[in-house]
Amino acid sequence: MSTRGIVFFDIDGTLIPSMSSSSFLAKRFGHARALDAAEQRYAEGELTNEEVSIIDAEGWRGTPTPTVASWLEELPLIAGIDEVVAWCVEHDVEPVLASLAWQPVAEAIAKRHGLTANGGPRVHVVGTDYDGTVAEHFDEYDKRDRALRLAAGRGVSINHCCAIGDSRSDLPLFEALPASLALNASAAARAAASAAVDTEDLRDVIPWLAAWKATLH
Repeated sequence: MSTRGIVFFDIDGTLIPSMSSSSFLAKRFGHARALDAAEQRYAEGELTNEEVSIIDAEGWRGTPTPTVASWLEELPLIAGIDEVVAWCVEHDVEPVLASLAWQPVAEAIAKRHGLTANGGPRVHVVGTDYDGTVAEHFDEYDKRDRALRLAAGRGVSINHCCAIGDSRSDLPLFEALPASLALNASAAARAAASAAVDTEDLRDVIPWLAAWKATLH
């Protein structure tokens, strides 16, 4: 399709409203308690994002990649994704994932719903199994930079890009773009965004997207 604009969607807290994808997977790997403790220490400033990723990745050790892919088919996603993606396609807007979720999570959602996967941290694979180490770290600034790099590669001005997200990991991208929507968001994300909405159905962002699209020249 031709691309007149790009909308970047966050995953955890945005497309997955009830939990983080890491928590969803940790319950299946069996290290949910360790991850919860690490994320609490991160929230309190005792651990960095990289340190949490190292702890989380260790729980993946020895699990075959197809097993994780099968678990991800059960991710509890927000309603209305397919309809929003259809709106984007109809209006020459590319729907792109911009998230700190692990790459297999983004790839699963992209494949299931027709979005473009774009970055995220990665667990190292040996053969067909995850080996429990981080092959690629990815923070909120990498998220912003990867999004801007994709837009540049598409020949799309940042003035024709917008973002939808919910938390502090979205702030650098919100600040880089002229339009952003805080969806079911934290106070910090609401303060940084152009607008905010609370909903259990992603279709409720379409009026905002339509108004944004009408400003493109």
